[in-house]
Formats: sequence, C-alpha cells, structure tokens
Amino acid sequence: MINDKRVRIVIGHYGSGKTEFSLNYVTKLAKMDKKAMLVDLDVVNVYFRSREKAEELTKMGIRVIGGSINANALDIPMIPGEVMTAFQDESFDAVLDVGGDPAGARTLGRYVGYLTEGNYDMFFVLNANRPETKSVEQAVEYMIKIQDTARAKVTGIVNNTHMLKSTSIDDVLKGYQFALKVSEATGVPLRYNVVLEDLVSELPKDLKGEVFPIELIMREEWML
Repeated sequence: MINDKRVRIVIGHYGSGKTEFSLNYVTKLAKMDKKAMLVDLDVVNVYFRSREKAEELTKMGIRVIGGSINANALDIPMIPGEVMTAFQDESFDAVLDVGGDPAGARTLGRYVGYLTEGNYDMFFVLNANRPETKSVEQAVEYMIKIQDTARAKVTGIVNNTHMLKSTSIDDVLKGYQFALKVSEATGVPLRYNVVLEDLVSELPKDLKGEVFPIELIMREEWML
C-alpha cells in the first residue's frame, strides 16, 4: 500500500467485492494516520454502497463523499462537486469506489483531465467465482471495456475470489491462479491477494502480490 499512488481507483464486476476492498483499503489508510478520503462514485448499484458506512468511517476521521441524494424511498444518482477534492487536494489519500460495470465507469471519464498516467492507480478487483468473469477471455474483455469507458488504464489486479463468510483458503488460491493468468494475458501486475483475516496464516509465503487481510465491513452480523 505504501507504494501505491495517492489516488486509488477501484473497479470490478458487480459481486466482485470491490466495495469491501475499497472500505478496507481506506480504513487501513486511516490506521496509518493518513488523511484519508473515500469517494463513492457507484451510481449504478443501489445496494451495498460504500457510502452506507459513512457514519462509521467519519468517526475514524475519514472524509466520505457520496454520489447520490438520499431521501425517503428515493435515491437520485448524481456526482457532487466535492469529488474534485480527491484530485486537487494532494493532502488527501483518496480511494474512489467506481460503478461495477463499463456503464458505471462513465462517471470516471469526466475526470480524465486529472488521470495522467503515472499519477494514479486503478485496481481491477477480480472474483473468479463470478459467472461474468469466470474465464480469462471474459475477464480481459471486461477489463478492456472498463478502461475504454473510463479512459484510464488498470495498473493492478486484485485477487478477491471469495464466497463471503464461507470463503476458504482454496477459494483464495483458486483466484490467485486465475489472476496470474489474467495478469499474463494483459501485462497488468497482480497487486493484491485479498483474504479474510483469520485465513492469513494458511496462505503460502511465496505468492506474487501483497497479501491484503480484510474484515467484512459491508456484511452485517446477521448476513450469511
């Protein structure tokens, strides 16, 4: 994480776990005493949005910028002007949770003027258990579509193959092998291997990419 760019953009298919990754990433930044910001640019998915945890994140000192106006039984997609702070105020370490498909990535395209190659990271969260990205060809095609729509390049792959609370070490290693193949096909490095905190000790020590322990922040206790 230390060597990542100040602006981190997180993309991935619906169900990939990109929002959990985004939340865990920004909370790790806060625990490192960074001036952290989470920008929720997901105007496609109305469920499991990172801005739903705004109260808890704010208590940690994290600035949260949402992408909708919420009212009773109403959610109006919009992009607030505050988003510009992530790009313009270099005192912040920013994490941008972007909509989970090529259509959702259009919101990022409007900031293309700030996305000079080398001054940001864009992480593609990959879950080998999702039917839409279960083959290398599908995953590569999906990544390219998002890049073309967002007009920004993916700089790292995140292996986040999971089964929610039932995730096993075999799931993680299955995703690892799959992510390596996608990395080889695209030339994009495998940056992180996401794993539940209680499974970290079971991982081999020689994996490519950094081990990224997480807790399930979006999953309430009663959820499976």
